[in-house]
Amino acid sequence: MSATAAVHNLWTTAADPIAKIDAPKIEYGQLAPTLIVVGAALVGVLVEAFVPRKSRYYAQMFVSAVALVAAFAAVVALAADGYATTKAGIAAMGAVAVDGPALFLQGTILLTALVGLFTFAERRLDPEAHGNRVDSFAAQAAAVPGSDSEKRAVKAGFTTTEVFPLLLFAVAGMLVFPAANDLLTLFVALEVLSLPLYLLCALARRKRLMSQEAAVKYFLLGAFASAFTLFGIALLYGYAGSMSYATIAQVVDGTVPEITPALADTMGNDALLLIGAGLLVMGLLFKVGAVPFHMWTPDVYQGAPTPVTGFMAAATKVAAFGALLRLLYVVLPGLRWDWRPVMWGVAIVTMLAGAIVAITQTDIKRLLAYSSIAHAGFILAGVIAATPSGISSVLFYLAAYSFVTIGAFAVVTLVRDAGGEATHLSRWAGLGRRSPLVAAVFAVFLLAFAGIPLTSGFAGKFAVFKAAAEGGATPLVVVGVISSAVAAFFYIRVIVLMFFSEPRPEGPTVAVPSPLTTTAIAVGVAVTVVLGVAPQYFLDLAGDAGVFVR
Repeated sequence: MSATAAVHNLWTTAADPIAKIDAPKIEYGQLAPTLIVVGAALVGVLVEAFVPRKSRYYAQMFVSAVALVAAFAAVVALAADGYATTKAGIAAMGAVAVDGPALFLQGTILLTALVGLFTFAERRLDPEAHGNRVDSFAAQAAAVPGSDSEKRAVKAGFTTTEVFPLLLFAVAGMLVFPAANDLLTLFVALEVLSLPLYLLCALARRKRLMSQEAAVKYFLLGAFASAFTLFGIALLYGYAGSMSYATIAQVVDGTVPEITPALADTMGNDALLLIGAGLLVMGLLFKVGAVPFHMWTPDVYQGAPTPVTGFMAAATKVAAFGALLRLLYVVLPGLRWDWRPVMWGVAIVTMLAGAIVAITQTDIKRLLAYSSIAHAGFILAGVIAATPSGISSVLFYLAAYSFVTIGAFAVVTLVRDAGGEATHLSRWAGLGRRSPLVAAVFAVFLLAFAGIPLTSGFAGKFAVFKAAAEGGATPLVVVGVISSAVAAFFYIRVIVLMFFSEPRPEGPTVAVPSPLTTTAIAVGVAVTVVLGVAPQYFLDLAGDAGVFVR
């Protein structure tokens, strides 16, 4: 055979498999919520490039709001069409699940992001600078804090409108994260939601060095957590020979249809499975802020611009708990006896550490950060239940918690002095006499965090603890109730400080917000009260949505 013929023969042999590659089949309708948000984020980038600086703020605000509303409408349409129940299935060639928990969490994330968007767009709280209204974000992110270029940017009235597309990119990652149905999609979604948050944390207009320090801490620790996650994914792939959740679950259970010799070798190696699952769960526990992976939370919550803190505290928890639930209930149900004892330990330490350390805090944002760590522990109690009521209770708790959180941080933005937000607790003394309405609203949020009856916090905690008790985790419920009692102490201490202390003559003022922040706070209060007084409809909704497609 001539050399040319041999090469031609090799080429046709190599080309044959290429001819058999099928075109990907993408269900665009089922992926509509995510696609709308990604599309709007890309439009936001183009707005930054082509729209004149004076008009950018309004253009970005319009694009972001329309996208979030449209995406939420798409989620509702999918749920109404039966994709949350009877038509639930796997889309995008096995990469994304479209089922009850995914749609419920996506709807929660989109509503939370919309309320968060209002706090991002607030421009009436700070006094005008050189005749220009200013928001919570640095005039020019690239300028060195305190430098001449920063002063020139402030004087020229620059604003960092890039925060709007960054918010949308983060939301896009959050929408895919709890719906991911293979490990690669999970990791890509993790990075897409994390990178914009690292940037947003560094953009505070005031206390810029603290803000940048917070972003660097978050980035470095987040990079470590991502590395652990990726290593866990590699080990699980090595164990099961697949990235797909369903296939890994079958290999773990031993129900895989055909076992090749290579798979038989790795299946016998439980070390790959246990270490891989442990590393992957560790990465997700970092995102939810569970002890001992919580060290970034107080510093980042304190340093980031408060609108970003509120959005991040609410939406990231929803997305990360959704991903954790899917991983434990869909991929590793066969490992239940291995992961439950570990999760027991994590939940107990998280509840106690969050509640006890919060007592010592003197900064309101750090106090809310430790409070969020304690809440991660309470939600983990529902995850550990390993029953359908466990899933639905976690879904309800996440929906209730996210609105309380974003409302509480929106109130924090209103209490200000000459240096910006007055976050030291001593500055809040007597606030109830100076501004009774703001103090009363904040008290409602604090009572919801404490789990006082007739607030959404009580309904959520009751659902989670009931599910945990039914799942055989009664000692965990006892620890949870004790932690709640400890936590109630520091929430009520803040209420006492606001209403029963003498106001200081040089105390902070309460800024009058625009309708945007007012709406954010009003939505928070409304959801807190409605879910507390009449939770049954929403509990039923979470119950109907609580079945994972496998």
